[in-house]
Amino acid sequence: MNPIDPNTPSACKILLVEDHPMFREHLAQLINRELGMSVCGEADNIRDAMRLIQETRPDIAIVDITLRGSSGLELIKDIKAQGLEVSVLVLSMHDEELYAERALRAGAKGYITKNEASAEVARAIRCVMNGEVYASRQMTAKLLERLTQRRTTSEISGMETLADRELEVFQMLGRGKSTREIAHELALGESTVETYRARIKDKLQLRSAAELYLRAGQWVRDHGA
Repeated sequence: MNPIDPNTPSACKILLVEDHPMFREHLAQLINRELGMSVCGEADNIRDAMRLIQETRPDIAIVDITLRGSSGLELIKDIKAQGLEVSVLVLSMHDEELYAERALRAGAKGYITKNEASAEVARAIRCVMNGEVYASRQMTAKLLERLTQRRTTSEISGMETLADRELEVFQMLGRGKSTREIAHELALGESTVETYRARIKDKLQLRSAAELYLRAGQWVRDHGA
């Protein structure tokens, strides 16, 4: 099937925000083969993504959680805060157990993992195109369970208690980033990063910086974060 001309009125314009070039290329090919869809731009960081949203006016932005220098969650929040008329579908390698609900709360219209088949990715995009919210069967069941059952504090995992920015700092620690490096990449003061570190240690019941780095490093390895 031939790609749709992005200037065609009936084509849904889609912006790709993904920091892995090879996966971005594969995704662009998948979308351009679908009837009524066309990739209108690509970015690997929040700044370029926001610029392209203003320039190309996409209908949908497909956003990864891990972006160059920041988190896709922050991009979703920025889009919502600025009232930009673009629907966001998160397509990520990260476990939906931890990220899907966060993404939906931030303003995304759907969450799908990269290990899904191409047909399911296309279905998720069409779902968002139609103004619906996409969630996997597993995620839908989990959200319904949360609505119908009140969980005790002991049933909520330590990782779930981390705020979005705390989780982002935790990931960066797991990648071996220092406080100064994290502060620079996130445009925060070093004292602010130290505050996040202290909160993370408290929530995860860790006693030292060494335990924090060990736990963060293991989590990043286990989740490919």
